Parts: sequence; structure tokens; C-alpha cells
Amino acid sequence: MSHRYQTILLFGAPGAGKGTQGKILGQVPGFYHLSCGEVFRTIDTGSELGKTFLEYSGKGLLVPDDLTIKMWQQNMHARTVLNDYKPRADILVLDGIPRNVNQAKLLEKHLNVLEIIHLVCPDKEEMIKRLRRRALKENRIDDAKEEVIRKRWDVYEQETYPVLNHYPKEIVKTVDAIGSPARVLQHILAAVVPVQEKHFNNPVTGEPA
Repeated sequence: MSHRYQTILLFGAPGAGKGTQGKILGQVPGFYHLSCGEVFRTIDTGSELGKTFLEYSGKGLLVPDDLTIKMWQQNMHARTVLNDYKPRADILVLDGIPRNVNQAKLLEKHLNVLEIIHLVCPDKEEMIKRLRRRALKENRIDDAKEEVIRKRWDVYEQETYPVLNHYPKEIVKTVDAIGSPARVLQHILAAVVPVQEKHFNNPVTGEPA
């Protein structure tokens, strides 16, 4: 278990800003950001794993948890081999995974979760408006439909939110997602910098520097 990736999870409802904050944090030396969407986008569709993935996604079906984790694991291995991600120097910052409790359990042998940044917004309707604006700005017309956005929220509340209860409460840090990206980042850094300072010199074992 000593070779698990030392990890910080970015957690929150659709529109909370996980991807935005993850990208910014990934630019800070000692942090490496990866989104679950990036794993799906970079899958080799010619491989056996890629073909199986296409069988599900091509029919509009959810990709099974074990397949999702296997794709993620292969992607991480490739990034390590290419020396893009350096487990001995970088803390892994994940967003979009795990999406449910079963995925969290399957990831236990791969991850040592040091901290969870829970981006929260008390105003659900404001978050829905934010998602619609973002979809229209990025020309994602289907994503701008209110019924699609509300369905994503339902899935989050039923399947993803319970993931928080899978981890110890003391590692969950709540951050207000409302405000400028810089302001939100300021609060995230206040939470993650002490974690980085503690694990930076020896993140593989998780022992204090």
C-alpha cells in the first residue's frame, strides 16, 4: 500500500469549478492535475480497452466502474512512464473521479487520499444558471438545456455526494465555490499548501518531510 499515489480530490456539484481550479492548481509546482474527462478523451480506441469503452459510450450507456478505473489506471501508468507525472515529487489532484462509492472502493489500492476539497454552493439555482452560461459560451447547446443540467444534479446528489461519507470527515475541507476564481483558489491553497509541505519530500510513502 506504500506505493499508492498521494492524492487530493476536488469534489463538488456540477458547475462548482472543479475543472477550473484543478487546472490552476496543476500549474503550481508539486501538484499534478488530472480530470476523469481527460482520461476518456485520450483513450486509445484501437486498444481492447478502448473498443470496450466505445461499445458502452456508443450506445449511450454508462461505462462500468471497473472499466472506468482500469482506463484511469492505464492512463496514470502512461503518464508516469513518460515522466509527465512524478509520483515522488507531485501530489496528484483528481477531479471527476471517484463518481460513486463503488469507484472510491476500487481506487483504495491506488490512492492514498490526503485531503478532499469540497467546493460548495448553497444556491443550487445560481449554479444551474452558471452551467447554462458556460455551455452557451462554449457552444455546447445540449448541455445548456435546463433538464439536462438538472439530471446531472440528480445524478450527483444520488450517486456522487455519498462518496464524501466514504472518507474520514477530518480530511474533508469545505470551500465556498462562490466568488472569483482567484478568491476560490486562495481558499483552496490555504487548505492544500500544508498538505504539500508535509508530503512533498516523500510523497510515495506519505511520511512527513
